Amino acid sequence: MPFITLEGIEGSGKSTQSSRLAGALGPHTVLTREPGGTHLGRRVREVLLDHDQPAMAAPAELLLYFADRAQHVAEVIRPALANGRIVVSDRYVESSLAYQGYGRGIELSLIEAVARLATGGLRPDLIVFLDIPVAESLARVERRGQRDRVEAERGEFHERVRNGYLEMMAQEPQRWLRVDGVGSLEEVGARLVAAVEARGLVAR
Repeated sequence: MPFITLEGIEGSGKSTQSSRLAGALGPHTVLTREPGGTHLGRRVREVLLDHDQPAMAAPAELLLYFADRAQHVAEVIRPALANGRIVVSDRYVESSLAYQGYGRGIELSLIEAVARLATGGLRPDLIVFLDIPVAESLARVERRGQRDRVEAERGEFHERVRNGYLEMMAQEPQRWLRVDGVGSLEEVGARLVAAVEARGLVAR
């Protein structure tokens, strides 16, 4: 069964649309997220997004995300795939490449090496990029109210992250699917489900 991940910058609607996609793919689909898809991951998430950690070193941030990810793969993703379940995850390795690599400037090859250790080389069958302009991203985050540590970064940071996603997508177009994230929840959701089904990964 396929392993599908959703990626995007802040405010792109990943969490909502991950849930909609999982519902559309049927009751045997496992919906999960990073960070926070396990008990350990929820504790790590609290640290990662806490405003009391404004000066967190980029390598520390990276390794915390991968601690969450290693547990997530071992406890949730691999067992679900082994049991014949479709897995839909809100974020995965490409988030670290985009945020800590393109955004923070950590060498991509180092992130890829940590990823191989944390995931055992498990890669998604399809990576969906919900794409919105950074101006729209910041406006959505502002409307939501209080921002977490990552959401509070400057616009230039989010531009680097978005450009990183676009660069990764250009390098492996067969594994990526860009979906326009601008529009109502219903419009984007319909667009997303239709685009995933068109890839032929899931028998309906």
